Amino acid sequence: MKKYIRTMALATGFTLAATSASVYAADKVRPILLKTPIAFGSHLPALGTPIKWVEEQLPLISAGSVRMKIYEPGKLVAPLEILDAVSSGKINSGYATAGYWAGKMPAASLFSAIPFGPEAPEFMAWLYYGNGLNLYQKMYDDAGYNVHVEPCALISPETSGWFKEEINDVSDLQGLNMRFFGLGGEVMQKLGVSTSLIAGGEIFGALEKGAIDATEFSQPAIDQLLGFYKIAKHNYFPGWHQQATLFELLINNKTWNKMTESQQAQVSATCKASITNSIAESEFIQFEAMIKNQNERGVEIHTWSDDMLKSFNQAWDEVVIEQSQDATFDTVYKDLSQFRENYAVWAQRAFIPRN
Repeated sequence: MKKYIRTMALATGFTLAATSASVYAADKVRPILLKTPIAFGSHLPALGTPIKWVEEQLPLISAGSVRMKIYEPGKLVAPLEILDAVSSGKINSGYATAGYWAGKMPAASLFSAIPFGPEAPEFMAWLYYGNGLNLYQKMYDDAGYNVHVEPCALISPETSGWFKEEINDVSDLQGLNMRFFGLGGEVMQKLGVSTSLIAGGEIFGALEKGAIDATEFSQPAIDQLLGFYKIAKHNYFPGWHQQATLFELLINNKTWNKMTESQQAQVSATCKASITNSIAESEFIQFEAMIKNQNERGVEIHTWSDDMLKSFNQAWDEVVIEQSQDATFDTVYKDLSQFRENYAVWAQRAFIPRN
């Protein structure tokens, strides 16, 4: 019995020593504060709320070792300046979508929203288990940006647009002025639409004054907060231009490299959890907004005809050829296309088609 007691005492002593060493080691870890300007207001569900969730979760997951303070759009850095500000070290992190940098790196749009592209599960499969994430980081490295990228939110399909007048065929698009984002905007231009990228908070005013005839922005639950339904009563689906939209957390390399492996893992794991959280949130909130639009707000919900979708798709094929003149775009798109061709063996057989 005495031998047992001595053994237990020794074991307890070793445990306490190990615990003390761990606490001491934790005390030596330098806390990190990520000052993070964001491109989308944190009040916008599934668009801005995911990074707010990350801000709340990081100190809990890391026991205070990693914290984040978000700054609403324009408060610290303008949304379109986030990449340059993070790369230069003006700020140590930022939250946006890579499509904003398409003018600097054409391939950036492929890590944001892709016309006729993958839905959220397929997009995640390519990113995390295909070559997606490596190509994503390589794009920034090759372009000389001093940033580490983490996919940090992902939402499901968007609405295809809000129009003041009904669209029956391609001829109805010609001559329209429309707010449109990313590669989808390039497609619309092929069909005779004059597109512009207007910040979310300015779209309603542009619609109201007649500066634009139509707009796309995001999902029904998000768009309703901006009031598009009050002016543009024709809402079209499916969102062929954005079947999934990815958002990124950019961290200055100097800041990232100062982190311990544990801190880096905490950031990566929290962002990966945010991917799940943002998909779930975006899926949960859409139907209520659509029902309200249809039953209370006088919105007509339309489905594009097969002929219209074919026209969009043909125009997209032309855009791909043009964009592929950029070597990085070409490399990324070919890799994604090969992955999708393989994935189709599963996708076309595994899921039950909906009526």
